[in-house]
Amino acid sequence: MPRVRVCAVAEVPEGGAKRVVVDGREIAVVNLGGSGFRAVGAVCSHAQYYLDEGEVDPELQTIECPKHGSTFDLNTGRPKTLPATAPVPVYEVTVEGDDVLIEVNGDG
Repeated sequence: MPRVRVCAVAEVPEGGAKRVVVDGREIAVVNLGGSGFRAVGAVCSHAQYYLDEGEVDPELQTIECPKHGSTFDLNTGRPKTLPATAPVPVYEVTVEGDDVLIEVNGDG
């Protein structure tokens, strides 16, 4: 699948996340400030709760599930803390001008 525009840069504040839907997949787009943007599956692999509603740590490049506190590495999708043990999908992000684009292939 080609890259798809999901939002404007200004729509995701630094240290924040925004949920988007691409090809039927819920994806959390995260702004890490100077470290750029990341995109992961928006649904926690443990509790099926929305990660974009949790806290982002730009320094550690993680996002925390607000339900039970599992944190996920935004670069690999792997959980860094329990109770989650399964990763979430990771999607390639590109910023072109004011546009945030992601690529969705296979399972992410």
